[in-house]
Amino acid sequence: MESLIRILDVADALPAAAALRARSYELLELDAGAGVVDAGCGTGRAVAELAGRGARAVGVDAGAEMIAAARERWPGHDFRLGDVHRLPLRDGEMAGYRADKVLHQLADAPGALREAARVLAPGGRIVLIGQDWDTFVIDSDDPALTRAIVHARADLVPDPRVARRYRNLLLDAGFERVDVEVHTAVFTDEAMLPLLTGLAEAARDTGAISEEQHAAWTADQRERARKGRMFLALPLFVAAARRPR
Repeated sequence: MESLIRILDVADALPAAAALRARSYELLELDAGAGVVDAGCGTGRAVAELAGRGARAVGVDAGAEMIAAARERWPGHDFRLGDVHRLPLRDGEMAGYRADKVLHQLADAPGALREAARVLAPGGRIVLIGQDWDTFVIDSDDPALTRAIVHARADLVPDPRVARRYRNLLLDAGFERVDVEVHTAVFTDEAMLPLLTGLAEAARDTGAISEEQHAAWTADQRERARKGRMFLALPLFVAAARRPR
């Protein structure tokens, strides 16, 4: 868990990530003092930022270590241990619901959105952020091998392509005025090299590629990073909608 938190910290500190969080807060359209839940809040940065904007923010996460880290980092804020399918909130209690890179981890994304609708007041806003795990764009010397690595890693995710279904899932859950944006993050330096090597390691460990292919591909990416020639583009989908009044 500590290694995951370190990776999340690095990603959250990137300027593009901060800009995307800010965009998600704008899409919530919260009035001062309005309640908002950050479902799958992790270590709590978004909860603190939303509170700083005047919202009554609540963070919920199923990971006890994540909640403990959030409470340590952001004392005085409201963090609760809980399941996104059974949020510790009353019916219609919240004006906003936010889930950032959460739904792909779930076996029942529709159930989570039904729960979001339950805790939102009529007219309440929902914002979802996430990546489609089949859409990593990576420059390499072997495009076919890169495709195999990306797809193999995607197959390890409970719902790897849920982001491309955000619009239809929200409509199915009864939401209206659904809008979807795409924000593409581009990385060209070694800060994201561990993410790339992690993709290859996962593909090797599942048997999708050989040890030799793993070694060659990671060596290529390490050399690209060393020369400042690495290229990773990651489209992130942002969907916003409203519960009917």
